[in-house]
Amino acid sequence: MMSTLKTALAAATLSLTVASTQVLAETQTRTIEYQVGDETFTGYMAWDDEFGQKRPGVLVVHEWWGHNEFARNQAERLASAGYTAFALDMYGSGKQADHPDTAQKFMQEATRDMSQVKARFMKAMDILKNHESVDASRIAAQGYCFGGAVVLNMARMGVDLDGVVSFHGALGSPLTAEPESVKARIQVYTGGADKLVPSDQVAGLVKEMQDAEVDLTLVSFPGVLHSFTNPGADKIAEEFGMPVGYDEEAASRSWDGTMRFYKAIFTQ
Repeated sequence: MMSTLKTALAAATLSLTVASTQVLAETQTRTIEYQVGDETFTGYMAWDDEFGQKRPGVLVVHEWWGHNEFARNQAERLASAGYTAFALDMYGSGKQADHPDTAQKFMQEATRDMSQVKARFMKAMDILKNHESVDASRIAAQGYCFGGAVVLNMARMGVDLDGVVSFHGALGSPLTAEPESVKARIQVYTGGADKLVPSDQVAGLVKEMQDAEVDLTLVSFPGVLHSFTNPGADKIAEEFGMPVGYDEEAASRSWDGTMRFYKAIFTQ
């Protein structure tokens, strides 16, 4: 009887200890200001201290609106999934657009020189790699809209990434992937009714990556518009008359596919 009681008490103690650990474990976030040349940028790091070991890092590249709450939310989702994520800033501190004209201006300024795009990306990548929770040998990047184009171009430029994921990103580029130059495996999620990423861009990307012998997976969701992962897209469509729209199923399926992708590339 006494032995049974001791076993029960030990089990209860262990249960309380585990419960206490689960309560204490939570997503940690940190806003980080950093310099690229003479300009200041503001990024957002997220990781979960439940995962004690070093883990892969994922860069998150924002939409053309700039580094905003949506990008930070994606970083937090990745942290909850067991990664350390850094939502980087491609425009500069304080440059968040609330109108398409401003967003277009910011995007044009950021992309006027591809070497500038790469410098900003690489600085953020260094920050992520040097975070205490990150295994610097396992790094990926995902981007949305403008950010999707950025991560694809980084892959085209041969940046040492395990994988890149583009969500409703522009697929055409002044750069062309060359055989043996692309190190990353690539996943692309696009809307079949996306007027901003028409079918000729989709076909062009497939041919480009096949010619370069790149490991590409592309998913096109029938009837789905641009910005389908962003719950705020419907409001934007109504306010500015833009051909964008949130799609819950496409958002869910693309996220689930991305999680499977990361699991595959990071466990090889």
